[in-house]
Amino acid sequence: MCPPNSDSCGCGSARMPRVVIAKVGLDGHDRGARLVANTLRESGMAVVYTGLRRTIDQVVDAVVAHRADYVGLSLLAGDHMVQVPKVIAALRQRGAARTRVVVGGIIAKQQVPELMAQGVRQVFLPGTPLAAVQQFIHDDFQRHPIEESSP
Repeated sequence: MCPPNSDSCGCGSARMPRVVIAKVGLDGHDRGARLVANTLRESGMAVVYTGLRRTIDQVVDAVVAHRADYVGLSLLAGDHMVQVPKVIAALRQRGAARTRVVVGGIIAKQQVPELMAQGVRQVFLPGTPLAAVQQFIHDDFQRHPIEESSP
């Protein structure tokens, strides 16, 4: 695992992943999103938290501006089957299809395969340890490096 505040570690990654954590829609609870953002930041990843009640366009703007490797969507309002496909489509439309989508929140286990089939890289259900989220992104980025995009 990469040491905190390191651009790179001895794991083979040339750099640490850039992550945008976002709350799309009207969901007003962001404690989990903030905890995930802090955990990833403390592990050395570059993290931007967009705040509450963002539109899909605002989230994609942040992904493009920060050249994010991952966008983590925190969804607690039950609208994930509507919002996630819209975010993925918007990423493609804006030329950010290389950005990997991970999702966490109140999601029924039976919906996970459909989300994965739509292009979600990983779904984190309630009770997932913060370290497991950090480890997944670190390991996924190491195993499947993402080429640097142009600014």
